[in-house]
Amino acid sequence: MKSQLSHFYGSFVFCALAVVAAYFVGGIQGAITVVFLTVLETSLSFDNAVVNAAVLKNWDAVWRRRFLLWGILIAVFGMRLVFPLLIVGVVGDMGPLQALDMAINAPTEYARIISSAHHQIAAFGGTFLMMVFLKFFVDRHKTEHWLAVLEKPLTRLGKMEAIEAALTLALLLLMASLLDAGVRGEFIVAGVWGVVTYILAKGLAALVGGDEGAGTQVIRQGVGGFLYLELLDASFSFDGVVGAFAMTTNLFIITLGLGAGAMFVRSFTLLLVERGTLNTYRYLEHGAFWAIGALAVIMLAGAKYHIPEALTGTLGAALIAFSLGSSILSNRKEASKEP
Repeated sequence: MKSQLSHFYGSFVFCALAVVAAYFVGGIQGAITVVFLTVLETSLSFDNAVVNAAVLKNWDAVWRRRFLLWGILIAVFGMRLVFPLLIVGVVGDMGPLQALDMAINAPTEYARIISSAHHQIAAFGGTFLMMVFLKFFVDRHKTEHWLAVLEKPLTRLGKMEAIEAALTLALLLLMASLLDAGVRGEFIVAGVWGVVTYILAKGLAALVGGDEGAGTQVIRQGVGGFLYLELLDASFSFDGVVGAFAMTTNLFIITLGLGAGAMFVRSFTLLLVERGTLNTYRYLEHGAFWAIGALAVIMLAGAKYHIPEALTGTLGAALIAFSLGSSILSNRKEASKEP
């Protein structure tokens, strides 16, 4: 059995290399910024590690390795480097190479364009994550509850057809009503695409794997499941990518810092899967999904109000820690009842 620390060797090495590279790019300030961004990304996305582990525990070793290898490449270079360039290209009506040139030679203007699209990014990521949150709790077959006073009513809602989409769209419209008329339409369109993307991702997983009732493992592993996890990671990364520009406008330092954070998230995922942590601590998964719901609301509300990233990370960590503590207490109670 590996030691727990061994899961993080690669992440520490990557982080050290990122700090060194940042020093050559931006001096000591760049190196310090990478450390802060690594901590930011890890704290914002720890609940992502728990949810990833909940999916990966049903996959075989081959597909786990594929996700952990190719998934991390997409997470580090795709979502933290290429994706911001695509946003700038679409919003600024320019090609990817022109956007890259702007990121290198006019980083302040690059950051301005990214920030101008914040309401659309928040709407897409917020609705996608809200669908993830509701799909877990709005399930009429769900029998185990952590916060029963909240979760039982949500379970009963599972008898209603497409209630997750209805609740998500209602929340989207409510948040849109708080925005200025000039950005309201863009916010709604982006949010609707978040819902559509979630439905298509889940649908592809079912199409590739077969009926959901036929076996969750078959559906979740494969191309459809891989795509679903990558979209989930993308939604978690939106907040970090946009928030990183408050620390620096240098695209490469942002990529290095957030990429190192993504490596630690993958390490936590692997640790949780190999240790069977989710089976041992029954409410940990519940806490992670509540953290996802909180992040979804914060992202949607963030289109109107400034919400510090520190608050987002602290709230998610508190929910997970609370669920972990509840799991430990529940295990002790069960153990005390045994003869």
